[in-house]
Amino acid sequence: MKLVAIFNRDGGTFKTTDMDAFCEHARTVFQNAGHEIECRLVSGKNIVEEMERTADDTGLDGLIAGGGDGTISAAAGIAWKHGIALGVVPAGTMNLFARSLRLPLDIWQAVDTLAEGHVHDVDIASANGRPFVHQFSAGLHARMVRYRDKMEYASRLGKIRANIRAAIGVVLKPPVFEVEFTVAGETQHRRVCAISASNNEFGPNPLLVADDITQGRLGFYLADALTPSGVAGLAIDIARGRLKENAAVTAMAVTEAELHFPKGRHDVKCVIDGELLPMKRDVLLKIHAGELKVIVAKDYANV
Repeated sequence: MKLVAIFNRDGGTFKTTDMDAFCEHARTVFQNAGHEIECRLVSGKNIVEEMERTADDTGLDGLIAGGGDGTISAAAGIAWKHGIALGVVPAGTMNLFARSLRLPLDIWQAVDTLAEGHVHDVDIASANGRPFVHQFSAGLHARMVRYRDKMEYASRLGKIRANIRAAIGVVLKPPVFEVEFTVAGETQHRRVCAISASNNEFGPNPLLVADDITQGRLGFYLADALTPSGVAGLAIDIARGRLKENAAVTAMAVTEAELHFPKGRHDVKCVIDGELLPMKRDVLLKIHAGELKVIVAKDYANV
């Protein structure tokens, strides 16, 4: 395969890695496996532009992307758009898509695995046409990210601490809003504190990771309006891997969902693969079954 590896030099794990040695290792293992590869180190602010420009190259078979969940999500959308394969080197804090792909979370081992791996078709989802590989969410999660982004942190541990502080803030002041949602031709109106759609249904992992991203379905979740104690109980159930067992949670598997927020506000936000974004009053969520090509471990189908 003809590959280009683009690594976000500002990605968490890469900040403390000898990147010249890492790139040399990547070139060696991929070339030894019979691939043609070029490695590029790019700053975080320029990485999406670099990936898009690279994907336009004629004859490219695949893009190897290294960075956090935001970098990987952007790379997946670019690979999907161009019909090329995506290889994931997880260098972030959570590395959620890499977990769904069952890739090693060690960056050196991930490169070795990708070099010996094969291309496999998996699902990708979209919100109003914007692709995502993990999750769209509104309500609790969006408020938590908004709180966290106001805090200062300079390390992976600092980000984890900021997440914990932000989560406590959300428990103490949970959002409540109205939504109309349509699935399978049926429309319902609810007061909720959270909405989430995942690229296939979440498994029992407390990090809320899909175990299988080839089932062709969105995981669609709503949490009723809750008091602070109710939100705390929901958080405990998530930590125990029992999200769907929480009495306030409605969970279903769908191929498409339409959302309408009847009470519009200019400052309403959603989170798409970890990025806080403005949210429109109407959102169309869709699964695109088998449309994303990814490089996985050689024994992926047997795991």
